[in-house]
Amino acid sequence: MDTNSTSKPKKSGMGRFFLGFLLIQGILFTVEMQRSVQDAVIQPFTASLAWISSALMKSFDQGVYSHGVIIGSTDGSFAVEIAAGCNGVEASIILLAAILAFPAPWKHKFIGIAIGFLAIHAANLVRIISLFYLGQWSPQAFEWAHLYIWQALILLDVIIVWLIWVRKIPHKQVEPA
Repeated sequence: MDTNSTSKPKKSGMGRFFLGFLLIQGILFTVEMQRSVQDAVIQPFTASLAWISSALMKSFDQGVYSHGVIIGSTDGSFAVEIAAGCNGVEASIILLAAILAFPAPWKHKFIGIAIGFLAIHAANLVRIISLFYLGQWSPQAFEWAHLYIWQALILLDVIIVWLIWVRKIPHKQVEPA
């Protein structure tokens, strides 16, 4: 029995992960919200996302255009703006923070980040395209799907990608907590 009163209790691996996860998210979200980062990175990324979405739609529907962060129908009947929270950046930050906070070799972290980024943004492209067409059909259905269904599905994508990544890490190579 250790009776040394000066010994500090060790933080659990889960507690260390959770604190790291929160700290990394806080840093990344703070950086992401900076006007210079918005102007130099986020807005151009979002405009590229609108362009890619409209290019994919143009492969089967010539009545679509994009201009900056706007995707619209050429007949002027409907348009959407890809706003903050709809560009996949926040979902990517959550996944990035979870992977970076988890004790694993850097090689596996880089693989998880790359595959996770692709998975999140592929799902987000499907989200944007489906919401564009849903909005043309029914504004009420668009709002409901936009606010509830797709928000949950994108976060579920983040969780599933992270869980699969954690399961694929060779157990021998997980850094001790």
